[in-house]
Amino acid sequence: MKKIININGELLDLSTPVVMGILNVTPDSFYSGSRKQTEKEIIERVIQIINEGGKIVDIGGQSTTPTSTLHTIKEELERLEPALTIIRREFPNVILSVDTFYSEVAKTMVEKYDVNIINDISGGQIDENMFETVALLNVPYILMHMRGTPQTMQQFIHYDNFIQDILYYFSEKMAKLNLLGVNDIIIDPGFGFSKTTDQNYQLMAYLKYFDTFDVPILAGISRKSMIYKLLGCTEQESLNGTSVLNTFALLSGAHILRVHDVKEAVECAKIVNKIKQSEYEQ
Repeated sequence: MKKIININGELLDLSTPVVMGILNVTPDSFYSGSRKQTEKEIIERVIQIINEGGKIVDIGGQSTTPTSTLHTIKEELERLEPALTIIRREFPNVILSVDTFYSEVAKTMVEKYDVNIINDISGGQIDENMFETVALLNVPYILMHMRGTPQTMQQFIHYDNFIQDILYYFSEKMAKLNLLGVNDIIIDPGFGFSKTTDQNYQLMAYLKYFDTFDVPILAGISRKSMIYKLLGCTEQESLNGTSVLNTFALLSGAHILRVHDVKEAVECAKIVNKIKQSEYEQ
């Protein structure tokens, strides 16, 4: 079945996977290559994402590493609003996703800057008003699996039954969203959040099981510690490992790759798509 989301009245078909490029307007995001703060840096990054084949720009104003500080709504808006003003002036038609767990930030982003998608790493847990807000805003919602907050998440790595617990989490959250009238849902299993390295690889091995929800799946693996810890390298040296996991995620049914390195992810998607097409050409 086709996976489609509604972007301001236009349908985005995710049957052919797309790439979401990361733009962080933060000084403390874990990968320095994604941090852009000046007007020139922001414009150049969006141009790069578009020119390399990215379909969505995901902008974040809050680092989600365990060592980061949780910033207030006011602080997050102070980072995001100048960047969104620049982006919407220069790129009025680009599909924008904002990475936030605050309903007030989500509301401002959609109503003031025509942001198209809300990407909530907390799955509505940090701000209990998020689900109702997304329903009122009528925009697609990325629902991620995480326990606790970015600062406490690694305290919550013990599960009764790892994969089944995460599947139940999505089942429960999606039912609540559907009751509120939110139907454009994208699920993100949350690689690196409330999970050990071994659990992250188990999650990848079972990624195809998440297709049972019949909604698009987002895989956010780019340059994460699950890669560089296993390979004994640094974040800067983890691009090859990222491409391997992105390819596996696509073969397992992922529809969106959230990445720092757009060109390489687009190439992964192109090759996997060709392999899948070739199955039907004999």
